[in-house]
Amino acid sequence: MGSDMAEQELDRALEDLPPELRWREWMRRIEAVLFASASPVSSEALTRVIGPSASVDLLIADLAVELSDHPFEIAQVAGGWMLRTRSAYSAVIRAAADVADQILDLREFDVAVLAAIAYQQPITREGLKNIFGKEISRDLIGRLHARNLITTGPRSPRRGAPYTFVTTDQFLAAFGLESLRDLPDKEQLDDAGFGKEQTQSD
Repeated sequence: MGSDMAEQELDRALEDLPPELRWREWMRRIEAVLFASASPVSSEALTRVIGPSASVDLLIADLAVELSDHPFEIAQVAGGWMLRTRSAYSAVIRAAADVADQILDLREFDVAVLAAIAYQQPITREGLKNIFGKEISRDLIGRLHARNLITTGPRSPRRGAPYTFVTTDQFLAAFGLESLRDLPDKEQLDDAGFGKEQTQSD
């Protein structure tokens, strides 16, 4: 209810401002929301701070230009928008900032299983076993669940209706993908060593 009241009290039209200042204030509002959010923000959510008469896409485009000489950028991820550090500064941040809780810290085989889930979802543990030639441990599945990279999907229509696994929006955000359509080609994944032959210990 608090957020509804805040939205009602927020002057979104800004009709008392000249057009140029109004546009700049809308840009600042979008930047503030993206800066404060730990997850991608949808266009619908951003409309709540600028009103329906302004174009979120045009404001985002102008803001992206304004931030072009900054160490961070606007990215379209998981159906929304977020601010993220440019990859050129990743090593600098790891060297000086406390970002341990933001690092996925996944084992190589974890990433291989995660990739298999992403490409084959919804997929059961039996399906994963067929891909990797061995049982996938509950601990490994638990690690991916704990990082909110996967979740349970629809029950398989097979006997016993086993659980399936699917990736989450957090998975998209973690890997900088707008949607699953942005996944690399499977051949590229095989070239990177995450194909069916990947059978090291989990």
